[in-house]
Amino acid sequence: MFGKKKSFSAARIDTLVGQGTEINGDLVFSGGLHVDGKINGNVVAEEGSTAILILSEFGRIEGEVKVPNMVLNGEIVGDVYGSTRVELAPKSRIKGSVYYNLIEMAIGAEVNGGLVHQPQDGQMPKRLEDKSPSSLSGAGEAGASRSGPLAEN
Repeated sequence: MFGKKKSFSAARIDTLVGQGTEINGDLVFSGGLHVDGKINGNVVAEEGSTAILILSEFGRIEGEVKVPNMVLNGEIVGDVYGSTRVELAPKSRIKGSVYYNLIEMAIGAEVNGGLVHQPQDGQMPKRLEDKSPSSLSGAGEAGASRSGPLAEN
């Protein structure tokens, strides 16, 4: 019943985007990515990988994020797709919808968009428009609060 919590803080980091760094363009990676800087573009893990993204409180991403595992404590402007696990730390700010299999949301985290549960059986939807309004009824799952309209464009 009370299993040991899997910690991402000890995850192996293969790539670091430093606090003074700004990337303009999409970033595709595998392994561990730690972001303290700014990325203007989509952040995508390689197909079939068990990659992890760690976004610090200083980090910012403007674009879609498609990574199986992530710990977010910075700002994302765009939709987030976490096929395995999404952890929203207290200073995380997401302006977009979060598609998740498992989610952990700390007090103080903000999601200005929808929370959409997706079972871990394969593909995440490409965009929010691909979801019918009736399938968005689970947006308030896991006792998480949200603000803003459900489908914000």
